[in-house]
Amino acid sequence: MSRVYSTDQGRICPGCNQPAAQCSCRENQSLPTGDGIVRIQRETKGRKGKGVTLVTGIPLPEKDLKVLAKSLRQKLSTGGSLKAGVLEFQGDQRVALKPLLEKEGFTVKLAGG
Repeated sequence: MSRVYSTDQGRICPGCNQPAAQCSCRENQSLPTGDGIVRIQRETKGRKGKGVTLVTGIPLPEKDLKVLAKSLRQKLSTGGSLKAGVLEFQGDQRVALKPLLEKEGFTVKLAGG
C-alpha cells in the first residue's frame, strides 16, 4: 500500500515513495518543451573562430540525451559535449547530422546561414 498524499510532506511519488519535490524516479521527470523540431546550426561566436555544430530541441530526458550524444559522436568520429540540453559537436557537422537524426525519427531543420 503506497501513500498518495501526506499532510506532513504534501504529494508523495508512487514510484519512489518520496515527497514529490524530492522525487528521483523517472515518473516525475518532464520532457523539454518545444515545437517538436530539432534544429541544427553552426556557431563560431565566442569560440575564437573555431566552429561548432549545435543541436537543439531534442525532446528527450537528460539520460537518453546523453546516450544519443555518445552514439552520434561515435558515428561522426568527432568530439562534442552536452550542455544544458544542447548537443555540441566540433566542426561543421550539419550535413552529416541531418540524416542521422532523421533516421532516429526526429523532424530536422538546418537553422542559420
